[in-house]
Amino acid sequence: MRAALEEAGWPARVLVACSGGPDSLALAAAVAHYARRGAVRGKGGGSHPLEAGAVVVDHQLQEGSGEVARATAHVLAGLGLSPVRVVTVEVQQAGEGPEAAARIARHEALAAEAEASGAGAVLLGHTLDDQAEQVLLGIARGSGPRALGAMRRVRGLLLRPFLGLRRADTLDVCVAEGLDPWFDPTNEDPRFMRSRVRSAIMPFLEAELGPGVAEGLARTAALLGADADWLDEEARRTYAGLAEFGSSDTEVTPGGGEVTLPIDALRALPPALRGRVLALAVTDLGGQTTFERLGAVERLLERRGSAGPVEVPGHVSAYRAAQGRLVLVSHR
Repeated sequence: MRAALEEAGWPARVLVACSGGPDSLALAAAVAHYARRGAVRGKGGGSHPLEAGAVVVDHQLQEGSGEVARATAHVLAGLGLSPVRVVTVEVQQAGEGPEAAARIARHEALAAEAEASGAGAVLLGHTLDDQAEQVLLGIARGSGPRALGAMRRVRGLLLRPFLGLRRADTLDVCVAEGLDPWFDPTNEDPRFMRSRVRSAIMPFLEAELGPGVAEGLARTAALLGADADWLDEEARRTYAGLAEFGSSDTEVTPGGGEVTLPIDALRALPPALRGRVLALAVTDLGGQTTFERLGAVERLLERRGSAGPVEVPGHVSAYRAAQGRLVLVSHR
């Protein structure tokens, strides 16, 4: 807990995101205990009390979800967290699937609650087991190092103090604190890939390969995450030095309009950087990056003369123009 707060800059106020499950309930108990201890060291060596509230997000995806949310809020208040808010969200059933849609809705709600309450961080109860499952899912989907780097202990507003703990440890905390957690039935529902990874694939790997599989996958995430951070930063610096925004007859700024990149400079980049620079150009224009479409954009670099356009999701197209320029345009 202390390491996560220190990495986040010692926020004076935090919110715990709690579903009522064992992981987030154990986290809530730990945060409440930490807050009761009084002053904690802050930036510059000073100290301040840690104020801790909680948010329960009701996704309305299961019958009785409102009752579970209200019961969880009652438990959190009993732990001493204040204020405790129940927030109801509407999950848009589209895009990448119900899990991704629920996560987007949840994170938007948590960010709004943090802003409204003045909280400097939102604490999530993800464990080492969640990290290992995320790496396996990334491998199955053919994801790159950013996705395989999985979750970070601190990313922006979000803190995950329990990434070094096993799921069984959080159950032990609940038992020790006399807490009765709620077990989400979707965690055992074979219709969801993550549920199959949790209930079938991970136990199979542990049985066949021996103990330590989850820890090994979590180490993989840490190593790949560090590499991805460095590559992403290098790509941002390279992109900033190469990109020109707008054209001779258009005044635009980053975030929309047109991006031009020199083809010779792009071709001279290592592939790991080149792909990231192209992805930054696409996202800068509001587009969505996919492996197949980014590959099609990159193949324009090998053509001669004018070529394209290549369409990218999010109303972005790319074409090879005269004078050795790659041009990406938003059509919003």
